[in-house]
Amino acid sequence: MADILYVYKTSIYANLTNKCPCRCTFCIRNNTDSVGSADTLWHKHDPSMEDIKKAVDDFDFTGYKELVFCGYGEPTSALDNMLETAKYVKEKHPDIKLRLNTNGLSDRINNKPTAELISKYIDSVSISLNTCSSEKYDEVCRPVFDHAYESMLKFAEDAKKYFEHTQFSIVDTIPEEDIKACQKIADDRGIYLKIRKYSD
Repeated sequence: MADILYVYKTSIYANLTNKCPCRCTFCIRNNTDSVGSADTLWHKHDPSMEDIKKAVDDFDFTGYKELVFCGYGEPTSALDNMLETAKYVKEKHPDIKLRLNTNGLSDRINNKPTAELISKYIDSVSISLNTCSSEKYDEVCRPVFDHAYESMLKFAEDAKKYFEHTQFSIVDTIPEEDIKACQKIADDRGIYLKIRKYSD
């Protein structure tokens, strides 16, 4: 079985699914089978809640302050399991903060507004903005949905209303003028922009 929980840098990560509606050209899963302490992040099938709860029960949370929903798929592709996992972790470890790293397409994946629902269980959200226009987003992220960029921005605007902290993220490999355009997109919405260093 693939790792469900693994450690990367100073946080615990939860890898609940390999399903994703995007095929991003820069995705780390194109280059390696694992990240951090994981042996492999490729599930043969999505883990059940029984599998996930066992992984949580067996994991030593001592010294960790944060659990991040982020693996080799889009966490909201397993929305029900993600929410149940968040609730279970909070019951067992009430002091730990929960963060969702997402492509922001949860509403399209689940055919309903989801930001408010997710915020009931998860403290903060980081949304992959990736680039500064719908055309460039389609080229780089290759989503299965039409108008995916607009859907992601709408999710971010909803998220800002409900989460303790909402941020956009981009990778520093895009052109400087695109980074500046992304900063304006974030500033116009009152959302923090995190510029991540690319790691292959």
